[in-house]
Amino acid sequence: MLDQSSLAPRQELPSRTLVEGRDRAAARAYFKSIGLSDRDLERPFVGIANTWIETMPCNIHLRTLAESVKNGVRQAGGTPMEFNTVAISDGITMGTQGMKTSLVSREVIADSIELVAMGQMFDALVVLVGCDKTIPGGAMALLRMNLPGVVLYGGSIAPGRFRGRDVTIQDVFEAIGARAAGRIDDAELKELEDVACPGPGACGGQYTANTMAMALEFLGLSLFGSAGIPAVDPRRAPLGERVGRTVMQILNAGVRPRDILTRASFINAIRSVAATGGSTNAVLHLMALARESGIELELDDFDRTSRETPILASLRPGGTYTAIDFAAAGGTRVLANELIAGGLLDAAQRSVTGERLADAVAGAEPTPGQAVIRPLSRPFHPTGGLVILRGNLAPDGCVVKMAGHERTHHRGPARVFDSEEAAMAAVVNRELRKGDVVVIRYEGPAGGPGMREMLGVTAAIVGQGLGEDVALVTDGRFSGATRGLMLGHVAPEAARGGPLALVEDGDVIVIDVDARRVDVELDPAQWERRRAAWRPPEPRFRQGVMAKYAALVSSAAEGAITRPPG
Repeated sequence: MLDQSSLAPRQELPSRTLVEGRDRAAARAYFKSIGLSDRDLERPFVGIANTWIETMPCNIHLRTLAESVKNGVRQAGGTPMEFNTVAISDGITMGTQGMKTSLVSREVIADSIELVAMGQMFDALVVLVGCDKTIPGGAMALLRMNLPGVVLYGGSIAPGRFRGRDVTIQDVFEAIGARAAGRIDDAELKELEDVACPGPGACGGQYTANTMAMALEFLGLSLFGSAGIPAVDPRRAPLGERVGRTVMQILNAGVRPRDILTRASFINAIRSVAATGGSTNAVLHLMALARESGIELELDDFDRTSRETPILASLRPGGTYTAIDFAAAGGTRVLANELIAGGLLDAAQRSVTGERLADAVAGAEPTPGQAVIRPLSRPFHPTGGLVILRGNLAPDGCVVKMAGHERTHHRGPARVFDSEEAAMAAVVNRELRKGDVVVIRYEGPAGGPGMREMLGVTAAIVGQGLGEDVALVTDGRFSGATRGLMLGHVAPEAARGGPLALVEDGDVIVIDVDARRVDVELDPAQWERRRAAWRPPEPRFRQGVMAKYAALVSSAAEGAITRPPG
């Protein structure tokens, strides 16, 4: 652990600029008006960046967790100051125009935490996160500021119980498709809806939130094992206090996140995603974090790492178990030990606590009798779930997750839709046929704008029993709960003239996962005629945050980050 024998040198603390000296009397007066004492003002200021919001289960409990963190900071000699930022529920906005705001919120979260941390001159940060975009958004801000800090995840929701089995929100989305196909009735759908989400916490499978929370442990920005404690578990309060004390230890030792992150750290994080069949959104978010760190990371790194990494945990949506089952089986520490034993992790990489990865997970043993995590000698699948395809339909790449199915080849006619809503209407009206390749375009980072997730569409396809017979290709993205042969993040996107914009109904699309290809069977001369006739669509937003995002966002192949022109 870090040396906590002495406080960080006062002259090096940014907060001293705010409160020390005769000419800072007015600032001290303001602080005293909110209850701080002279003693409080002498201590390091620790920002507690909270993504609490009252619109979703994922983050609704974070106010309580923040109190525990603040207690820990005070115990270790710091002055905590809590502030809030925005959050969007992916699950609630799914299938609506509201989902356009989800990925945009990642940038707003990062920007707003950065602004407050810079303006208030905090000496360290603890970032409390829950729903999908709050995790990478909070981590991006921490990396930009490069302050001593920790990201703390709020934990997973407990599974619901439906007719004697565990269920998650994935089951509800797929039941919507089953209802449209007449396979269940309204009463059964309502019964499932009532029990699927029994309380606070983020979605319960290895969907985006749990994937990214785990990845940050392997990356080094979160304490190992912290993500696995369920949201409502009584162990969360002591964990919060521990994180509060730990951030003070990190501050006193002078360790900053960009001091410990390396390319090998990112490969470790990718490895953890691949080994658990994690969300394709991890590609976007880890690329974005690498850009914030100044570390080179490319799409092909995901494919190469995944090819080398077996799937060792059977987690939803591709597997059987929930995130809470994974934690109960031994969780990230057991997974890490297994990967280290196989030479698949760089065990010398450090976390923000200063520990080497090998030391952080030493001694972890799987729970006797568990069936969630397998040894390297007996994996669930010999290669990981993240695959990058290229071809004349995706020259800059696209992402497919192979954890939930074994189908590696599909050839069929395109069914082209210029929005998610149009595609969903076709699914609900049962207009799709076996063999179709559903193309959903103009939903990319700039074209959407916001790169909506397509869980409503993909789950409805699976729910209708077409999951093994239909493929989907989009410049949008997928929920971590998506399963089936679904290709997302197609780059360049349609709105910026990518080949997806030129596809027409009936064009034959060939997906060959083994060859890492996705192509349209079309004569090059015909491609050129269509390209000459194509005109970019009118922007969907002409002012406000969405218009600014569309103007500044990069390709999905670069993490869909916003950056100044030039």
